[in-house]
Amino acid sequence: MILASSIFIITLVFVIWQPKGLQIGTTAIIGAIVALIMGVVDISDVFDVTKIVWDATLAFIGIIILSMVLDEIGFFEWCAIKMAKLSKGSGNRMFIYSLLLGSFVSALFANDGAALILTPIILAKMKVLKLNAKTILAFLLAGGFISDSASLPFVFSNLTNIVTANYFNIGFLEYLSNMILPYIVSTVVSIFILWLILGKDIPKRIDISLLKEPDEVLKSKPLFIFSWFFLALLLVGYFVGDYFDLPVSLFALSGGLIFLFIASYTKNAKAWLTIKTAPWQVVWFSIGLYIVVYGLKNAGLTDYLSSVLIQLSNKGDFVAIISTGFISAFLSAIMNNMPTVMIMDIALKNVPHDVLAYSNIIGCNLGPKMTPFGSLATLLWLHVLSKKGVNISFWQYTKFGLLVTPPVLFIVLLSLL
Repeated sequence: MILASSIFIITLVFVIWQPKGLQIGTTAIIGAIVALIMGVVDISDVFDVTKIVWDATLAFIGIIILSMVLDEIGFFEWCAIKMAKLSKGSGNRMFIYSLLLGSFVSALFANDGAALILTPIILAKMKVLKLNAKTILAFLLAGGFISDSASLPFVFSNLTNIVTANYFNIGFLEYLSNMILPYIVSTVVSIFILWLILGKDIPKRIDISLLKEPDEVLKSKPLFIFSWFFLALLLVGYFVGDYFDLPVSLFALSGGLIFLFIASYTKNAKAWLTIKTAPWQVVWFSIGLYIVVYGLKNAGLTDYLSSVLIQLSNKGDFVAIISTGFISAFLSAIMNNMPTVMIMDIALKNVPHDVLAYSNIIGCNLGPKMTPFGSLATLLWLHVLSKKGVNISFWQYTKFGLLVTPPVLFIVLLSLL
């Protein structure tokens, strides 16, 4: 346990620290190789991990490629400007609409897609509108929070969702039917609490005449219109795939590649450039870190967690759901939600309480917001902001996260009852 924990902690420290530009995926793979050499995991464990994460990883690649192409043709910028125009200059309405947009993007394009694509667009629009630093920070903090808290409704909305759904053989429709209410509750409660905390920094009026018209940012109006039909068709594909028990990645990856081909054929995107600039480090990160975490499983951590969760499940639905969600949340905040979801999934396999798989997902999606290193989406979000000259300190973020996350998490977990 000491050796496995040491390898995990050192790997995580380097993932967060990123000394001399060492990228997160490279660090995770190095950690996995060290775990393999030290005997913490063996080759059979690597194959076990691959079986668990391959669908999630390929689905993530597809969603990111689709998001990047849509971003290239102006889809998300159009949505952001449209949202601002609909607010009619009301600061409070713009704040709420921007969070609803973040919720929509997170649900359909995953939390990482929302962090990578939407954050720079929102930041650029805030600067065009000549908002002060406090207001811009309020919009960014709220947008960063909603990207994770709203990543609940679909299997593909978060890597944690895909991993858990595959691990427990939860179908696309079954998952949606159980998580649509928590998604709605999470979106509404998140917006309300974020407004209570950040509302003082939102101006009453904002001059939206400084913004372009939505259609002006589009590369191709026909392709933009077609993209809505394509997304609807892709969503239908997920339901068809669920009926025939097909992997989520089959539709996510093929959908992303097909739309990339269409955009390239119509000369609205460059296929090679899109594939080259896709965040491949995230793929190596997920595979490498999961292998490192499997060493903790081999050392007995999941057995200990399983015994605790069994005891809690015997105390009734309320205690089981709330405690499981908060255990997942605090573990995610401390050790990142990617490893947490795997550890908790393995631990829950022996617990006779199906709903706790959903508690785990909610805890792993919302809990990471308590620290800046709790989720990959937050790490990407902070990285994007730092490149744009916006630096949020560890304590500034943690203070905000600890204030917002627990009440939202508690209410969303209650909706599972």
